[in-house]
Amino acid sequence: MENRQRLGVGIVGAGFMANFHVTSWTGVRDADVVAVQSPGGESARALAERCRELGVGDATAYTDVRELVRDPRVDAVWVTAPNHARLEVIEAIADEVASGRASLTGVAVEKPLGRTLAEARRVHELVEGAGLLHAYLENQVYAPAVTRGHELLWARGAALSGTPYLARCAEEHSGPHSAWFWDGTRQGGGVLSDMMCHSIEAGRYLLTPPGVDVSTWLTPVSVSAGIASLKWSRKKHAAQLAERFGGAVDYTRRPAEDYAHATLTFRNGDGDEVVVEATTSWSYVGPGLRLTFELLGPEYSMNASTLSTEAQLFLSRELRSPEGEDLVEKQGAEQGLLPIVSDEALTYGYTTENRAVAADFLAGRQPRESLARGVEVSELMMAAYLSAETGETVRFPVDLDGFVPQVAQGTWQPR
Repeated sequence: MENRQRLGVGIVGAGFMANFHVTSWTGVRDADVVAVQSPGGESARALAERCRELGVGDATAYTDVRELVRDPRVDAVWVTAPNHARLEVIEAIADEVASGRASLTGVAVEKPLGRTLAEARRVHELVEGAGLLHAYLENQVYAPAVTRGHELLWARGAALSGTPYLARCAEEHSGPHSAWFWDGTRQGGGVLSDMMCHSIEAGRYLLTPPGVDVSTWLTPVSVSAGIASLKWSRKKHAAQLAERFGGAVDYTRRPAEDYAHATLTFRNGDGDEVVVEATTSWSYVGPGLRLTFELLGPEYSMNASTLSTEAQLFLSRELRSPEGEDLVEKQGAEQGLLPIVSDEALTYGYTTENRAVAADFLAGRQPRESLARGVEVSELMMAAYLSAETGETVRFPVDLDGFVPQVAQGTWQPR
């Protein structure tokens, strides 16, 4: 990629997340989406056409990830493949690079990095072994409300009265779009695996001073967590799931958690105890996806919610409009007073994330959110699952390399 003025990006996966990334690319400079891949081909062709419609790249559609990686226009790969396929994809990419059949600068991998800590470590090892720059795609630490609030609070609050001590982060919606997300064995768990990775890393980011490495500032002390299936294992709602996905999801027989909470205690760089409270839910009922963030310290606080929007829409009971997600992701209503998230890709952090990672790869720099961060988040999530299973607080250091959550084994049952 020597003297290349623009970064050529290939996207592996052509589902919901890949579409979000492509949508965000209208705000990314100096990089084009030049290739997309999915095994079936049809979704890749549709996503390639979407790239052309948005003017973010003349993308070639592939069915084989190895062919995408060998495309001479591809300098870096964004991996958005489903959790159960992710390690295999990374193995293929690393093999192509190590063999000399492909020449890449970097690889960016969607959350979570692995279904277990062992998988996450293996992904990290493979990418580093191939000599590639790497990024962990955690969008929420790039969300403008989070980054600006973080910057101002540390400058105007922490600088005067001391470091913050509590971060509360939550992600809640009514449930995933695809059947595999609901399958604990393929996804690696339920809502904790799917979404608590966001809340944990957002909390760590908020508690760390700007420009300081999260990994060196925060040392994990303990994790206490609980999981439950509050809604979707009830007979009525389990039947709805089964109907929605043609019988592929059966929460009367093999449920996954639709609610999780965790308290994570750390020791910060000043030696003080600090806490992240993380909550995630697939059983939330509201206008749509809700992300909330709070940071509290001595004599100051900040909060942000993606549903506290600048614009709202009111539709009376006399109007009957079709279901959709044109107002907000995971939209839950088409009547009443509804929030309008005008630019979801920007609000949720995808635009800034992709702009930053693409610029780093183009310049030959290691992005701040590396795969090492993804490994750390996976370790904290496994500690949360272990705590939920045993009913006990998990204290660090702890060996979780061989741990596989009961939900991921398909053996978990709600208490």
